[in-house]
Amino acid sequence: MGQPRSERGLGIALVVAAAVAWSTAPFFTRLLPFDPWTILFWRGVFAGSLITVLLVVMQGRAGLRQLLVPGKAGLLVASLSAIGMVSFIPALQMTDVMNVAVLIATQPFVAAALAWLWLNEAATWRTLIASLIAFAGVVITVGGVRAGADLGGIALSCLMVLAISAMTVVVRCHRETSMVAAAALSNFIGSLVSLPFAHDIAHVGGHNLAVLAMFGCLQVALGLTFYMLGSRLLPSGQASLIATLETPLMPFWIWVAFREIPAVHALVGGALVIGAVVADIAGDRRSRE
Repeated sequence: MGQPRSERGLGIALVVAAAVAWSTAPFFTRLLPFDPWTILFWRGVFAGSLITVLLVVMQGRAGLRQLLVPGKAGLLVASLSAIGMVSFIPALQMTDVMNVAVLIATQPFVAAALAWLWLNEAATWRTLIASLIAFAGVVITVGGVRAGADLGGIALSCLMVLAISAMTVVVRCHRETSMVAAAALSNFIGSLVSLPFAHDIAHVGGHNLAVLAMFGCLQVALGLTFYMLGSRLLPSGQASLIATLETPLMPFWIWVAFREIPAVHALVGGALVIGAVVADIAGDRRSRE
């Protein structure tokens, strides 16, 4: 109620940009021949470093102080984000990618439910309907999921969805907290957690190190920073819904880089997801005119 239209529009643009950045994960993962913990370690180092540089450039010593003394809310956001990141890549290697995608599609529902329980924030009927359409689109996209998926990967995927959904609600609740500092801290936490399990750290050559740097800076640093800044300006359910644009964009990058044409059901499902998000954004703009 009473939120400026320009502020809402900025939030939508930032979350869309985050979804585009996040969608490049399969592209970078395909290029790296390492265990998930080595990828997580180096990706976190590069992402955390870039976000720290941006923080210092924007806020100087005050920004660095926010990183070193994040406060309870900042530490909670960073911890939840780190849990989500650390769960993601191992989940992809323990179970089918499409199984993970199906569970990611439930995030808008989980975030909206947590926001309702925690903040008494009711989602609009428009966003609820759009969420259902988007979920149907992802189900169609991953219609070829095979049975007997590894339970460990499913469990990690569920943990990731719960952690990121909770992070979305906390960001919305504590808008005064420096979320950029929390984003940097979450990557450093992820690297520290991954370090004891990473076996290939000493075997990363110059070329792969460059790929890891791009992975951390583009897919993680910019994506996470955009999402944390944008989600504080939007209802939790809507922010998570817009972020589902990541799912249909993933096969697009694989097609561009490796000439792998997505299946027809993936194209149909992706069109539903994109249509649902665009319709929700357009409806939101009309309701505020």
